[in-house]
Amino acid sequence: MDPDTFRSDMGVDVYWRRRLIALVAVLVVVAIVAWACSAAGGPESASKAQAAPTSRSPAPDPLLATLPVAAITPTPKAPTPSPRPAKPVPRPKRPGDACDAADLVLSLMGEGEVYGADERPRFILTLVNTGKVMCTADVGPRTTEVRITSGDDRVWSSADCLSGETDDIRKLERGIPYVRQIQWDRRRSGSDCRAKRAEARPGTYVAMVRAPRLKSDKVVFHLR
Repeated sequence: MDPDTFRSDMGVDVYWRRRLIALVAVLVVVAIVAWACSAAGGPESASKAQAAPTSRSPAPDPLLATLPVAAITPTPKAPTPSPRPAKPVPRPKRPGDACDAADLVLSLMGEGEVYGADERPRFILTLVNTGKVMCTADVGPRTTEVRITSGDDRVWSSADCLSGETDDIRKLERGIPYVRQIQWDRRRSGSDCRAKRAEARPGTYVAMVRAPRLKSDKVVFHLR
């Protein structure tokens, strides 16, 4: 072997051995430092960490954090309403009690539509009880009034110029009508009973019967 080549190879080997020794030395130093640190914070530090009490507060509920204050504030209870007194039960109808208007049907019919100069108009008044029991009603001329008009003109009323007892209390059986005939003398009437009564003129007239909370259909007729 050439001496120069041998010396060159020997120089390379020495260089890499020195580099390896330096690297090992550095690793040893790092290992010693790491061991010293772990020994300083060893079991004693771990026990202190375990013995330290945790004072963390509970995490707030994210749902409550998004709600408005009114939504999470308890709503005060409304006051309990006091019970209302029960309505009194109406007493059942007894035979002979006054008739209810809702149980009565009042009607008026004319015996003709056209009356000559010498004819007096006549009407038929009927009152029917549709209730379950017999009842009583006043069918007198003041309470059950027949009135004749011509447009806005009040011509005649059965309630004008009455004297004496005017009440006429009748018993009305269920479905059996009370019937009364009424005749008009073709003269006007009014509140002044001493005044001379004028004769009604020829023309068109309307008759109707009225009672408390009741009235009949209109009856139209003509005077010649």
